[in-house]
Amino acid sequence: MWKAAALVLYHLLTLGQLLSAQEDVTAAAITPQNCSLDCIRQGGPGCEYCRITRADVKRALGFKSINAFGSCIPWPCFELLGEEDPQICQHYVQAPNDVKVEFVHEQNPQSDTVVVSWKPSYYGIAFLRGFQVSLQALGGSSVACQLFLFHRNLSLTVSHAQRVYKSDPFPGLSLGSQYAVTVMALPVPEEWEKFYHSKIFSTRSCAQKNSLEQCKNDWYPQHIQVEQEGSAITVTFNLAPPNLGIRSYFSLCYANGKKKYIDITPNSYKNKTHHSFQLTDLQEETNYTCEIAADEVDAVRRKFNVQVLRIRKGGTPPLSVSPSMALMLPLGLAVAAILVVLLAALTRRRPQLHMKRLNIKPDLITQDQESGTQEEMLALPQGRQTPPRLLICYSSNDGPALIKAVMQLGSFIQQYMATQVCLDLWDSLSVAGEGSMAWYCRQIQESDFIMVICSPGLNIKPKPPEPDNNEDEDEDGELCDFESNTFSSDTAVQLVGEEVGRAKARGRDLSKYMSVIFEYSEETDVPTELRLVSHYTLTKDLPLLFSHLHKVALHRPGGYLKINNISEEGFTKLPAGAALQRAILEVGMEMRAKRCR
Repeated sequence: MWKAAALVLYHLLTLGQLLSAQEDVTAAAITPQNCSLDCIRQGGPGCEYCRITRADVKRALGFKSINAFGSCIPWPCFELLGEEDPQICQHYVQAPNDVKVEFVHEQNPQSDTVVVSWKPSYYGIAFLRGFQVSLQALGGSSVACQLFLFHRNLSLTVSHAQRVYKSDPFPGLSLGSQYAVTVMALPVPEEWEKFYHSKIFSTRSCAQKNSLEQCKNDWYPQHIQVEQEGSAITVTFNLAPPNLGIRSYFSLCYANGKKKYIDITPNSYKNKTHHSFQLTDLQEETNYTCEIAADEVDAVRRKFNVQVLRIRKGGTPPLSVSPSMALMLPLGLAVAAILVVLLAALTRRRPQLHMKRLNIKPDLITQDQESGTQEEMLALPQGRQTPPRLLICYSSNDGPALIKAVMQLGSFIQQYMATQVCLDLWDSLSVAGEGSMAWYCRQIQESDFIMVICSPGLNIKPKPPEPDNNEDEDEDGELCDFESNTFSSDTAVQLVGEEVGRAKARGRDLSKYMSVIFEYSEETDVPTELRLVSHYTLTKDLPLLFSHLHKVALHRPGGYLKINNISEEGFTKLPAGAALQRAILEVGMEMRAKRCR
């Protein structure tokens, strides 16, 4: 009896140890190892989960992989393991699951570093040869890729599907950006479709990583206090830290379709932490929604509400109206109205009698007054049920300043010119899903108008990456430029040029296409094929651009169209217009500096 009980207890303890050991194995994540290709091919010890470098690819295949693709190559199992045993790369393995992205410590305050982890699927796990992990910036064409292989004699069981595998770090990711990570199981037979798992994630903002007080673009006032005394409304808010270099702010309040914009320039010598300003000319008994922000491009705005109370004037008792006064008041108002009408008639009659004596015809004066150019309201064509669709193309060879100006222009056109703007920078998910070329081809066909922003970068042809002979840098060659979008934007401009040429050759209408330069540019920046289409210089030609998009005449006999939001004087009074003007000024300064150099 005692022997049987001891035997059962022994088995239970042994089973518990096995289970705890298995939990320890599955809990510990498996990180890549440094191995040689010979060790992987021969199946030696210490080669269970190995990273493949660009140097390994060069030694095995005799050529380098492209810098942007790191150590990844098409069909890596066939290329690196298939020579000794082709059958090893013929089996189906299902996509990994439970893909996660975690942030790791990065000393650079302007970028993030991530590590990707996942679990293998138990479908086909016995034939699993490795993984390929790629990372792509949404809206861009550059890719960073890492390749990991098992040695040929390794065969995993279903229980290993609970293991967690990790990639090497992906450094240098831009803050506040979206990326797509794809984990692929190897081998990948050509007919198999369920071999990868994709996940979209966003890097941390500057404020999330470095705190709000260290980020100029993300900073906004956190403490706002509103006080009303009589007709005076005082707003107090906290100022930005001195290290951010923010010297001016603005406030915008709106209610009932009316807006009030205020520029704020605090005196830092009086108070370095807080500033107060007054809101004036607000309507009583009205709730206003207000925003306050630093006077910087794309600054974060902090919203607050202002409830304007009714101002009670003391010391003035209400008028008491007696019954006799109630009867006399309407009669007095009627008599006053009759006197006003008679006086107006006499006043109008006297000049006509005087002109008759001088033999002057009043009809001629009326015609002369009507013949003068007058402002009038013109309605947009009613046949269109939706706003016109405008595709904006540009060159990314001129740097981020031009890209920022393009985004500001698109935002202004969409907000104040009743036009739907299509811009690859705003539709990065679709660009990543369809591919940049397919996305641009579809937009060119579906858009009502196509605008090409002409700049010196259109004359620069993209150069292929130069070969790097430094083997030491191959180990770290997986880092790529995630902000490069040269392939998509510049190739789209070439497609538009070809479309214009075909349309001209076939005698079709060219009004769909237009070329635009900013005021700092020169006419030589416009490519030859685009000199056949309508050309505008912004921002002075904003009214002409509006006329083109909506097919309305700016001038006609007896009147002309004027829209304050897009007039040469009025658009700068709008926040979006001021931001556009500043962005164009910054690009112009950068371009002039380049020409001087």
